[in-house]
Amino acid sequence: MKNILVMIADDLGRDLGYFGNRCAVTPDLDRLAAESISFDNAFCTTASCSSSRAVIYSGRQNHEIGHYGHEHGINHFSTFNGTVTMPSVFNQHGWLTGIIGKVHVRPETVYPWSMRMEGDGRDVLSVAERAKVVFDTAKQTMQPFHLTIGFQDPHRARGRKSFANETDWPGVTKRVFAPDEVEVPSFLPDLSEVREELAEYHQAVNRLDQGVGMVLRQLAEAGLDHETLVLFISDNGVPFLNAKSTLYAAGCRLPFLIRVPGGPQGIRNPNFVSFIDIFPTLIDWAEIRGEFEQLRGRSLLPILDKETIQPDRKSVFGSHTFHEVTNYYPVRSLRTPSFSYLKNVLWKADFPLASDIYGSLTFEAVRSTAPHKIGQRSIRDFFQRAHEELYDIVADPDETTNLASDPAYQDVLIDMRLQVEEWQRLTADPWLFKDGVSWLSNNYHEEHGLELPECHDTWLPDQRSD
Repeated sequence: MKNILVMIADDLGRDLGYFGNRCAVTPDLDRLAAESISFDNAFCTTASCSSSRAVIYSGRQNHEIGHYGHEHGINHFSTFNGTVTMPSVFNQHGWLTGIIGKVHVRPETVYPWSMRMEGDGRDVLSVAERAKVVFDTAKQTMQPFHLTIGFQDPHRARGRKSFANETDWPGVTKRVFAPDEVEVPSFLPDLSEVREELAEYHQAVNRLDQGVGMVLRQLAEAGLDHETLVLFISDNGVPFLNAKSTLYAAGCRLPFLIRVPGGPQGIRNPNFVSFIDIFPTLIDWAEIRGEFEQLRGRSLLPILDKETIQPDRKSVFGSHTFHEVTNYYPVRSLRTPSFSYLKNVLWKADFPLASDIYGSLTFEAVRSTAPHKIGQRSIRDFFQRAHEELYDIVADPDETTNLASDPAYQDVLIDMRLQVEEWQRLTADPWLFKDGVSWLSNNYHEEHGLELPECHDTWLPDQRSD
C-alpha cells in the first residue's frame, strides 16, 4: 500500500548541515536528505506562508485561485470555491487525509482534510504523537494515508527577537547557539543584532529537526516507512530582510527533499522545480488518474535521478502579491540558471515590510547603522525598487547589481519580460498591467478595436516618445 507524508517547515531557508551550513545542527534532516533526492534549485512561487501553502495544495499560482495573501485575521484571503486541492482529490480516491499543526488556508470546504488536528506546530512531541494517531488509524481502516504536517518553526514568535526558544518544549533537548558561532549569510549585514537573531533562529531550526526525527521514528515504528513517500519542504525563506516576502533567492529558493520508496537516494538534483510541481508529482506517484489540466506543474518522477539540468527544466516563475493585506507589493518573476528577472508592478511605492521583520532587531540595526546596507544592497534600493530588475546570478548571486538599464543586456531583458507576460496571460493574472490598467479586466475591449499599448507603466504625456 502506498502512503504520502508531507512535512512543511515555516520560514526555513536552506539552513541544513547537508547543504553546507557549518553552524546548523540538523542531524535528522541531514539523514533524511542522504536518503532522498534533494532538488537544489527548488523554488516556492510566492514568499509568504499562507499563499505559498495554497499553491502547494492546489498546484496553481496564487493569483489564479484567489489566495493572494494571508488568510488569518483582517487579511481574510481565501481560495476560490471549486478549486481542486490535494485533500479533495485524495479523499475522492479513498485515501485517509490529515493535517497536523499549522493549516493557514481556507475555506475548509476547499481543503477538506478528513482528520484535521490543528495545534501548536512548535510542540513537536505533540505533533509526533498526533502523527501516530493518523498512522494507527490508517492501519486499522486499511486505507492509504496522505498526511500533511505544518511545523511552526523556525517562524518568529511575538517578541522582538523571539523564536519561541524561551519555552521548555516537551521532549526537546535545547541547543543554544552563541552569536559568534553562527554564519551570517551574504544577503545580511554582519551586525551584532543580526547574529543575536540568527542564533535564536538556529535554535528553532534545531527544534524543527528534532520534530522531524520524532515523526519519522513514529512512521518507522508503525512499519510504514518502506511504503511511504516522504516530502520535506519549507513554505518560504527565512524571516529576515532580503528574504521572506521577496522573490530574491533567499526568499524563494528552499529545501526540497523527496524520499521515494525504492527510489534513488543521496542525489543532488540541479533541475529547476517549483512548488506547483508537488501536487502533480504526488498524484502521479499515487497512480491517481483523472482530468487535471488545470494544474500548472509537472510530475517530478521522470527526473528524480537526473544529475544534470534537463532542457525543459531550466526556469521557474514567481508570483507574489500580498503578505499581510497591508503588505501589498505585486511582483512577477522568472528565474533561470543564469538570470533572475523581477517585474515590480507597484514600483513607485516603497516596498512594505512584514510586521515580524519590521519589529526585528535586525531591521532596527540596519536602519541605525551606517552605511545602511542589507548585505550588499543599500537600504534605499531595497525599499525603492526599479520597475524591472535583472540580475546575472552567476556573477551576482545576491542580486544587487540591476542590469535592466544596461544596453548590453537588453536582449535578455526583453526575452524574459515577454516570457513573463505570456505566462501571465496563460494564468489569467489580474496583475498583468498595460498602460496602468489590468489586461485581464480590459482585454474585452480588444474585441471592439482597442489596442492596449506595449508599455509597462502608466502612460503620461511627458514620458511617451514618438
